Amino acid sequence: MQIHRDLAHLPALRRAVITIGTFDGVHTGHRYIIQQLQQAAATCEGETVIITFDPHPREVLQPGTNPVRLLTTLGEKIELLSKHGIDHLVIVPFTKAFSELSAQAYLEDFLIERFKPHTIIIGYDHRFGHNREGGLELLEVEQSRYGFQLIEIPQQVVHDLSVSSTKIRKSLQEGNIHLANELLGYDYFLEGTVVHGDKMGRQLGYPTANMLLPDPRKLIPAHGIYAIRVHLKKHALPLKGVMSIGTRPTFDGTDLRLEAHVFDFSEDIYDQLIRVEIIGFIRASQKFDNIEDLIVQMDKDSLIAREMLA
Repeated sequence: MQIHRDLAHLPALRRAVITIGTFDGVHTGHRYIIQQLQQAAATCEGETVIITFDPHPREVLQPGTNPVRLLTTLGEKIELLSKHGIDHLVIVPFTKAFSELSAQAYLEDFLIERFKPHTIIIGYDHRFGHNREGGLELLEVEQSRYGFQLIEIPQQVVHDLSVSSTKIRKSLQEGNIHLANELLGYDYFLEGTVVHGDKMGRQLGYPTANMLLPDPRKLIPAHGIYAIRVHLKKHALPLKGVMSIGTRPTFDGTDLRLEAHVFDFSEDIYDQLIRVEIIGFIRASQKFDNIEDLIVQMDKDSLIAREMLA
C-alpha cells in the first residue's frame, strides 16, 4: 500500500476507484466497503484508493465540543488498512480552508483534478463541501460530464457502519470487550511506551509496565482489570498478562494509569514500545480497605486472566 500525504505530488493513478471516509477502527463494517472497492477495481482493472483525513474533521469544524475519541490513531489506521490489499491511502490534511471549499470546488478541484476517478464509491448520505452542501445528488448530476461511475453504499449498510462505530465505542467505555472485539473483527489494542512509575506494583509482588500513549485522543476502555496479550519487539509470540486501567483508588490516586503485568516475565523494558491487546474484562476498579485484601484480589484476578487466555 502506497501512502500519500502531499496532494500536489500524487502519482498518476490507473483507473482510480476511490472511496472517502475516516475509517476509524477499520472494523468489520469498513471491510464491506473495502470489498466493494476491490471488486469494482478488479472489474475495470483499476487501482483502489482510500481518501481519509487528519486531523479528524470534527476537531476542525467543532473545536471545543466533545473531544474526539479515536479507536485507532493515524499510525494504527495505516497499519490495519495495509493488511487489506489497498493500493493507495491518501491522507488529506483537514484544515479550515479545506472545509470551506464549495461542493463544486471539492468535486472539480479536489476529486476530479487530483484523482481523475474511474469510479467513486460513496454512502447515500455522504456530505461534502462548505456547509455540507454537496452529496450524492451532485455526483449523479456531474458523473456524465466528468466520466466517472458512481456506486452508492445503501442506507442500511451506512446505518450499520455508523451503529458499529457507536457500539464499539460504547462497548469499550462500558467494559464490554467481547462485543467490541467482535464488531472490530480483531482484539482492541493500546500501544505506547513503557515509562517509569512509582514501583508500587513491584512492592505488591506484581511489577507492572506503565504505558504512555502517544495520542491523547485514543479511546481508553472503562476503568477496570483486564486479561491481555502483550506484544514486545524482541518476542515473536505474544505474552500473557493482566492490566489495570484506573486511578488506583486503594492508594487514593487521581491520575489515570495504564499498568500491565506480564506473567512469568522479568525483563527490563523501560522506554520500549509495547502493544497490549485487551482480551477480556475481569472486574471494575474498586477501593480496598487494606493492601492485604488488594493482594488477595490481585491473585484472583491473575488466575481468572490465565484461564481466559488459556
